[in-house]
Amino acid sequence: MTEPVSTAEGSAAKGPTRRDCIKTAALAGAAFAVPTIVPASALGRDGAVAPSERITMAGVGLGPRGQFVLDWMSPEPDVRFVAIADVQKSRREEVKAKIDKKNGDQDCKTYADFEEMLATRPDIDAVLLATGDRWHAQAAIRAMRLGKDVYSEKPSSMTVAEGRAVVDAAKRYGRVYQTGTQRLSEGPFRMIIELARSGKLGKVHTARAHIAPWDSADLSHAWLPEEPQPSKDDVNWDAWLGGCPWRPYNSGYVKGGWRGHYDFHTSCIGEWGAHTFAQSQAGIDALDTSAIEYTYVKNVSGDGMVATFASGVKMILQREGWKGSCGMTFEGDEGSASCADGYAKPDVSSPALLAEGERLLAEYVEQTKRPMNHVRDFFDCVKTRRWTVANPEVMHRTMSTVHAANVCMWLRRDVHFDPVREEFVGDAEANRFLTRAQRAPWII
Repeated sequence: MTEPVSTAEGSAAKGPTRRDCIKTAALAGAAFAVPTIVPASALGRDGAVAPSERITMAGVGLGPRGQFVLDWMSPEPDVRFVAIADVQKSRREEVKAKIDKKNGDQDCKTYADFEEMLATRPDIDAVLLATGDRWHAQAAIRAMRLGKDVYSEKPSSMTVAEGRAVVDAAKRYGRVYQTGTQRLSEGPFRMIIELARSGKLGKVHTARAHIAPWDSADLSHAWLPEEPQPSKDDVNWDAWLGGCPWRPYNSGYVKGGWRGHYDFHTSCIGEWGAHTFAQSQAGIDALDTSAIEYTYVKNVSGDGMVATFASGVKMILQREGWKGSCGMTFEGDEGSASCADGYAKPDVSSPALLAEGERLLAEYVEQTKRPMNHVRDFFDCVKTRRWTVANPEVMHRTMSTVHAANVCMWLRRDVHFDPVREEFVGDAEANRFLTRAQRAPWII
């Protein structure tokens, strides 16, 4: 299966871009210019990037994971962060200090409201979203409506309906979007994806996808005890909740204790499945669909669940079996290959597969022109306007598999999902989980 390409509707932003305006103004001014000394950096010489080619970034909700990605993005020579929005004052100040140190100035602006930031800053080209799960789709859609490209941390949707809304927004507003399933852009993982796709393992009949070996598939509907609410400037609790149902403030939520709660989390299945389902579906050429049958397993995690695709390939959810996190395995009738974080090279059934994998990886890079660097792929696509490797459709289809697996566990019975209609087949009880009520004004 070839990679999806952008359509005319989604290939470019509407109207002139900021860079177009800069270039037009520069050409117009040249007719009346007098001799002057122009810094080499303004012309993109001596290794500098000209302002017209720079991608100006803002961050939204950059906690520990978000700051990790910030540190990953910041060294790119054509990227400059200029603003941070967060509902927590301490977080805003922490990230501003980090950005200012990198930029060598004090110019990073802070905002409590990310939509205010994006609506009043036409210089911002793209945003890094690293909020909690509940805000990923909401913030992505709102950012794209305001004309910004989006790099969103995973899991990037809370329901099937949210995922579809992200896809629709990216197309409607002509925005570039990447979900943070970075192992789609890492050599050892890509090697075994290409081994599986190319037939070097024979006909692949089984994929194994690592799910987080902690927590439960069941999610709590209880509330943490109420604590005195801080000032709105210190923590805007209403905005922190966003579209989720109202509940009393507890500092545990904002310190990361939102995991395991139904309103905020996608369970142990979504925690790593957001990565490993995408990796597995890439290897079996199923990035444009979702699994159709889900068999319930009587345990708390979903370990051992079988998700079957229309092709007949089975994906088994598995908690253990790899020497590292976010592992995946492909099993074919002629061989197998496995990889997880920390593997210098994949585990393969035959040493000859390693050489084949290296060759296939080189061919993949040459044919697709994609770097083995997930954030660089995003930045390249911001400039070229083509779809990213983890584009909205990839996110939506693989997260739909996550959501359906969760519903199977919550209902404690098998379910059948139709990826064309994007609903459970003849199952009104399961279909109630396709969307969630949203609290005004955070309705998409």
